[in-house]
Amino acid sequence: MNHLQKVPLLASRAFSSSCRHLKNKVPEAQKLFQEDNGLPVHIKGGSRDVLLYRATMTLTVVGTCYSLYLLLVASMPHKKA
Repeated sequence: MNHLQKVPLLASRAFSSSCRHLKNKVPEAQKLFQEDNGLPVHIKGGSRDVLLYRATMTLTVVGTCYSLYLLLVASMPHKKA
């Protein structure tokens, strides 16, 4: 029964970050995204965010158009030979 009492301690040691000291970057990101510079929130991260946004929008539009095309093709009657 004594070994069951040690499980929480061992689990906390396994997931602790005492061997690595990572800097908390959240306050800097909050300042960046909360400043009022007239940009939408999905573009405030810089050129990488702009590129990801445009790629996502392009894939969405192309996928929608292709789906509508396939729906149109599927709705047409087949020609009998």
